[in-house]
Parts: sequence; C-alpha cells; structure tokens
Amino acid sequence: MKLALGTVQFGLAYGVANQYGQVSSKEVNQILKLANEMGVDTLDTAIGYGESEKVLGELGVDDFKLVTKLPILPDEVSDVDGWIESQMADSLARLGVQMVYGVLLHRSEDLLGDKGKHVIRSLERLKSNGIAKKIGISIYDPSELEHVLQAVNIDIVQAPLNLVDRRLETSGWLKRLNAQSIEVHTRSTFLQGLLLMPRSEIPKKFERWNNLWDIWHTDLSKYQCSAMAACLSYPISLSEVDKVVVGVDNKHQLEELIHSTKTNITSYDWSAMMSDEDQLINPYQWDYL
Repeated sequence: MKLALGTVQFGLAYGVANQYGQVSSKEVNQILKLANEMGVDTLDTAIGYGESEKVLGELGVDDFKLVTKLPILPDEVSDVDGWIESQMADSLARLGVQMVYGVLLHRSEDLLGDKGKHVIRSLERLKSNGIAKKIGISIYDPSELEHVLQAVNIDIVQAPLNLVDRRLETSGWLKRLNAQSIEVHTRSTFLQGLLLMPRSEIPKKFERWNNLWDIWHTDLSKYQCSAMAACLSYPISLSEVDKVVVGVDNKHQLEELIHSTKTNITSYDWSAMMSDEDQLINPYQWDYL
C-alpha cells in the first residue's frame, strides 16, 4: 500500500478545503482502525502539527511506522545538539514510543551556515542511537536537493507532487533519488484540497487560473472520473514514489481514498494541468494572492 496517512488535521484545522476543523479524537480512532485494517502502515506527523502527536500517542500507534518532523531551528538556539535531543525526547513521550521510523528536517536551510554541521551530527546520532531508523528532509522545491545531498547522507525525502506541480519528476530528481536508494514520500496530492473542490467553490483568489480549472473539470467529466482518483493515479503510478501522504477529516474520506487507488485510469492524459507558476503550486504564496 503506497498510501501513508498524514495527520496534520488531527492536531490543527488545516487545508484550503477543510470544512470540519480539527478532527476529533473519536474520529481519529476510527480512521486509525480502518487504516490498519486496509494495510496503510505509515503515519506522517510533525512536532509542529499542534496536538497531532499527543492525540496519536493517546490512541496508540504501535501498529504503524511513524515519520515525524523537527520544528524549524530557532535562530537563538546555541546548543543545537541539546535542542534536537530535547525535541525528540518530548516527541517520543507524546507519541508513546521508544523510536520512530523516520525523522525529517522541516526545512533545508537548517543544514546551512555554522549550525548546519551540528544539525547533521545530531540527526546522525538519532539514527546511530536507534531513535530513528531513517533520517531525511522535507522540501518545497527540488532545487533544494543539490546542497542537501552534498551536506548529508539521507534516507527519506518528502516533497510536493501532484498533477499541477510535477517539478520532482520533470527536474529528474525523482529518478536520481531512486537511483540512490532514497525513499520518496510525496505530499500535496490534492494541492491542499484545491483539486477536489467543485468548480463553483474554488476561491476567487485563484480565478487567474480559471482556464486550468475549466480544463480540469471538463476532463473529469469527459473521462467520467472522480477528482480524487485522478489525483491519486499520478503519484501512485510512479514506481520511484514509495509513499503518497494524504490527509483525511473522517473515516469515510479514507474509505474513498483507498477505493480510489483501485481505479485504473493511468492511460488518461492530464498533462494540461501542469504548471510552473510558484504562486499556484506553492501554498505558502496563497496568502499574497
């Protein structure tokens, strides 16, 4: 099962299409039970995801591989080793586990400058001490990878990849990472829910891409295909992708996701959806639209 369960919604109200707010602990429990039954074996969380780690720890996550992320390193931190050690000790305590499958940095800039060597040493120590089986990085743009791989040997890269934002593939980095036996976990499959929204509900600030939305919804109708299935088909079809991280607000959504992965629509052409406009493919730019 390539699907991995993103858990940001378990700790925060997240996503442009989120209509439910933070998921209740009761609903999270139902989601985790279904995920376990259906073979979804990986949970993606982060120290910065509000109450996510706490909720997961209270419900129990022994049946899952856990991938968590360190917060951005504060400028005022002088004892990098101590800070990372403390962050991970608190994280493990909240999750109720002795170790995790993966620990990722939340931004590549933390590998640069005078503190970079301390960050790298601390990550490598987490791995050698058995606290994390694998170490890696979460990126926003594949161009970050050149200096990352020059600085440290990593096991996992998490990056955005969807029908609109295909930079990880078109840049050649997807194949390069696979050739180096680095796990690739993709996120933003639905562009934070934007690709799942009905045409009439797409926020006005995205109207400059009206042509793209018209093409998208016309093709969905033409192919008689759900938006969810179309979005999932792209990353799942790529052999170099190990995990496709998706978030849900309820058990029903997870059922839909799992069912959608079984829809064989890889022969359909969605290439007209591809864009390299940063203001669209980078959600951090959306506040400025």
